Amino acid sequence: GRHTVKHHHTVTTMMSHRLASAASRLQHCIRPTGATIRSLSAQSWHGTTILCVRKEDKVCMIGDGQVSMGNMVVKPNAQKIRRIEQDGRNGDDDDKSVIITGFAGSTADAFTLLERLEQKLDEYPGQLTRACVELAKAWRTDKYLRRLEASLLVADSKVSFELTGNGDVLSSQDGVLAVGSGSPFALAAARALIDQPGMDAEQIARKSMDIASDMCVYTNKSFMVEIMDAVAVEEDGDSGDKK
Repeated sequence: GRHTVKHHHTVTTMMSHRLASAASRLQHCIRPTGATIRSLSAQSWHGTTILCVRKEDKVCMIGDGQVSMGNMVVKPNAQKIRRIEQDGRNGDDDDKSVIITGFAGSTADAFTLLERLEQKLDEYPGQLTRACVELAKAWRTDKYLRRLEASLLVADSKVSFELTGNGDVLSSQDGVLAVGSGSPFALAAARALIDQPGMDAEQIARKSMDIASDMCVYTNKSFMVEIMDAVAVEEDGDSGDKK
């Protein structure tokens, strides 16, 4: 009887060691790396649509309100469009300008970038292009900013830009820009409608977002809209895409 108990104890101990070893190997195999986690996070938070349409004397920026994480809707009415009032170059109240911004991506990352944008606007008042270029430089080169997962649309009365983490400041020849998971649908719809007579910037933006929300599961119909007056700008050598 003593030998039988000892034999069973030895077998049980060996099985326990083997199971522990197998579990350790399995955990090591399925443990996600930092890059995988960041990739999953980026995919989870980029579900949205932001569209900017510039036509004739109006600029309209529109965005949906859905915040998604994976296959779950976290919030249906988030405010992804912001209006910033900026003082003139010499602090003159008559020279104040209005800037509209919209973001797609991680909310915390987007607000960090918006804070940096406001800092650049304070450094370069009345110079949206210069402020965007300086922000894009910092976004590309700064070790902390480089990890932020978001895309921005920025517009004032004269110009509209898309800012990306690659250090790009992109403008559009047809006055239409879009970011987010539903941006291809909204962009295509807006470009198809941009030259239609009788449709202003807001009407084009709303119709295009309605189409995008029907096609993109991460975009809902809770739209937030900001509109401002546009000023015609003559084309010069500095127009076009800037990097």
